[in-house]
Amino acid sequence: MRLLLVHSFFFSFGIARAAVTAYGPHVQSPLGTTTAASASYTGAASYDQTILTAPAPPNPPPPTQFNIGLQTGDVSGLSIQQEGSFFGFSIEFSVTTQVLPFLNLMANLRQRGGSVKIRVGGNTQETATLVASTPDGAALEKDYGRQSNPTATPPLVFTSEIIKMMAEISALTDVYWYMGVPFNDTQNWRLQIAEVGEAMLGKYLIGLQAGNEPDLYSRHGHRPNPSGLQERIRSSHRCSERRLNISNKNLLIGPNLAGVWTPPDIWQTGFATDFNQNLAALGVERYPTDNCYAIFGIGTPRYGQDMFPSFLTHQSGKNIVNEFPGAPAYAQSVGKPFIMSETNTASCGGFPGLSDSFGAALWGIDYALQLAYSNFSTVLFHVGGQSVYYNSTLHQWTIGPAYYSALVVAEALGSSNTAQVLDLQANGGNDYTPGYAIYENGQPVRIALTNFITDPSGNNDYTASISIGGTVPAQVKVKYLLADSVSQIYNFTWAGQTFGGPFTSDGRLVGALDVQTIPCDQTNNVCQVKVPAPGFALVFLTDNALSESDQSPTMTFSTTTYTNHHGPTVTIDPSVLATSNGEKGLADALVGTSKSRQMSSALGFAQALPSLVAVMAGALVVGRLAFMR
Repeated sequence: MRLLLVHSFFFSFGIARAAVTAYGPHVQSPLGTTTAASASYTGAASYDQTILTAPAPPNPPPPTQFNIGLQTGDVSGLSIQQEGSFFGFSIEFSVTTQVLPFLNLMANLRQRGGSVKIRVGGNTQETATLVASTPDGAALEKDYGRQSNPTATPPLVFTSEIIKMMAEISALTDVYWYMGVPFNDTQNWRLQIAEVGEAMLGKYLIGLQAGNEPDLYSRHGHRPNPSGLQERIRSSHRCSERRLNISNKNLLIGPNLAGVWTPPDIWQTGFATDFNQNLAALGVERYPTDNCYAIFGIGTPRYGQDMFPSFLTHQSGKNIVNEFPGAPAYAQSVGKPFIMSETNTASCGGFPGLSDSFGAALWGIDYALQLAYSNFSTVLFHVGGQSVYYNSTLHQWTIGPAYYSALVVAEALGSSNTAQVLDLQANGGNDYTPGYAIYENGQPVRIALTNFITDPSGNNDYTASISIGGTVPAQVKVKYLLADSVSQIYNFTWAGQTFGGPFTSDGRLVGALDVQTIPCDQTNNVCQVKVPAPGFALVFLTDNALSESDQSPTMTFSTTTYTNHHGPTVTIDPSVLATSNGEKGLADALVGTSKSRQMSSALGFAQALPSLVAVMAGALVVGRLAFMR
C-alpha cells in the first residue's frame, strides 16, 4: 500500500529526497543573512534548511540579576484554574488522513498533562460532506473541479473511517476532540459529522465548532452580502441546534471569529445568552501575522528575518490577548470557557527559519502561558501539511518547535487541573526575560522563566533570586529547554533529552535525563536560578510538582513493525504542489487543498483503518504503513 506522508507543525515523517514543489509564483525571498535562500529552495517547507540570523542582544541589555518574591495563601491576580491539557492542536480537516497524531507524541503529553485536546476543522470543514463510501474506498477525497476561496480550496467528501480513526486514537492516548461542522450552506445542512461523531467518539467529543471564521465568509465566497452576517450567525446556530440529532445539545462552539468582527459585535446580538444552553465554549481564532503573499500574492509581503525580533518578546503574546479585551471575563459571566481554537506563528504556513526555530519554541511557551494567565481555557496550535514551517523506516520523524512548547507547558501546568498562572512581570517587566508562577491551592509550585536573548558570550545569562513567603525549600529542581541560538532549527534539548534532528525520532525523547538540583539559602530565604541566553527554565518548588511531570509514559508504541520488506515506502508525483489552506488556515499536506494535485492512489487510507490500533501498538500491520515505520 502506498501512503503519502505529511509534515505537521510539531512533527513530521518525511521523504528526504522527495521532489516536491513548495511554492507558487510568489516565492518567499528572505531578507538579511541566511544559510539557505528559500527563493531557490524548491522542496517541501518541512525540509527547508533556512536559518535566520539571531537578533543582536538589546542595547542597553536588561539586568542580569533580579528578585522574584512569591506570596502564599490568598494571592491576587491568579488566573482561573487551568487543565494540563491547556495546550492542544488544531488539524486542518483536509489533511486528517496524513496528520492525525503519532501515538508516542500524544502519550508524552498525556503523561504530563493528563489528556490531550485536538480540533479537526479549519477552512476545509466548510465544504466537507460525510458520505457512506467513496468510489475508490478512500477515507477522504477532494473535488478539484469546484474550488473556492482565494486559495482554491476544493470541497471534501469523507467517510466515517475518519471518525473511527479518531476514536481508536482516543482509546489509546486519551485524546479529546473538537470537530468542525460546516455552516456555509444553511439551505442544505450537513450535520452528519456531529451525529456520527457523537455516536463513535462518545465522551471524547467535547465540542462542535459551528462554522469556521464566519466573518470571512463573504471574502471567501461562502455567502454573499457581508451586511448583517452577525445575525446570520444567530440564525445558523438556531437552525443547527434544532436540526442536530444528538443527545448532548450543549456542544456548540462559536463565534470562531478571524478578526474582521470583534467579540463585542457578536455579544451585542445576544448570541452567548440566547444559545447558552447549547454552547460548550466561546471561541476565536487569531494569528499574530501572515505569510500569505509568499504563496498566493495576497496581502503584504513579509520576510522572516524582519519579523523574527517581534516574536522574541513577552509583548508578542500580550498583543494577541489585547485584541480580546474583556472577552474571557464575558465568557466567565455567561458560564463558558473562552478558547483560542486556531493559532500559530503566521497563517499561510509560517516563515522559513522562524516558524521552525528555537525562538518559535520559546515564543510558543510564553504565548500559551500568557493566554492561560489571561483566562483563556485552551489554545490549539494549527497543523497544516508538509508545506508549513512549524511542523519523519525506523526513527524518521522530525519534531518541530511547537511540540517542544506543548511538552513544556503540559509540565508547567501539571496534571492536577488546579493550576493557576500568574504573570510575574519579572525583571521590572522586561520584555526579554518574562516569568510566570504556577500555583496550586494557594501555594506556588512551579516557576517558568524565559530568556529570549541570544548571546554566546554568556553576558546576557541572567539569575533570578527566588524567595517565598515563609521560607524557601532546601533545594529546587530545574529543567531547561536549551539550544545554542534562537535561530537553531533542530536538536533542542528538554532536561538533557531531545527528539534530535530531521528524520531521527520515533516520538520518544532520547538521551540522559538531566534534572538539575539547585540548593537554596534558607537562612536568607532565596534560591538562585540561572537562565542562559537563550533558554527556558522550569523550576519545581516541591517534589510533588516534579512527580506530576513524570518522564516515562505508561505505554509507548512500536514504530518498527511491518510486513512488506521490499519496495518503496511511498511514491510522490514530482508535480505535486504543496500549498496553503487559505488566508487564515495553514498549509496543506502533499495531498493538499489546491488544484493540480495528482494523488496516485495516495489516499487509500480506509483500507488500513481496521488495523490501525494494532499497527500503532506494534502488534499487526496490513501492508507497510509508511507513517509508522
